[in-house]
Amino acid sequence: MDWKRLVVVMLLLVVVLAACGGAVPDEDWTLSVSGAVSEPLALSYAELADMPQTELSDILMEKSLGEDTTGDWSGVALSEILDKAGAGEFVSITAVAADGYAIEISKDELQDAIVALKEDGEWIAETDPDHGPIRLVCPYTPANRWLFQLTDLQVNAEAAG
Repeated sequence: MDWKRLVVVMLLLVVVLAACGGAVPDEDWTLSVSGAVSEPLALSYAELADMPQTELSDILMEKSLGEDTTGDWSGVALSEILDKAGAGEFVSITAVAADGYAIEISKDELQDAIVALKEDGEWIAETDPDHGPIRLVCPYTPANRWLFQLTDLQVNAEAAG
């Protein structure tokens, strides 16, 4: 292969890689899964990015303030994470954010939920660091039930309170 062809191939490779959304961001972030599980987990950002990714398209984000929006989200199916932790039967999870905010979310509200790493094809860690790097997206609930900067999932075998 001559020099010019090699340069063209290299340029095409760079363009293709750029079109794929870039490399996984180097994030020092851990998602812990505990509570009513047989295998408590501590998943790094890189481990989450390596797990099978689920795409959610045209998801309505019902906001309590401002205009509702729709968007595409991708990340790890919450069911896969809970299966990996051995969650079995549970009634809810308590999702905890980096600032300590916690919310209990019923099993019914978690249908098709994901731990999102991307919004509209872009890494949340890069485009919205104040709400990233990961976010719990529950597509059938209002966005005030979603949680950004997710650090912990506590699996509950009984409802709180």
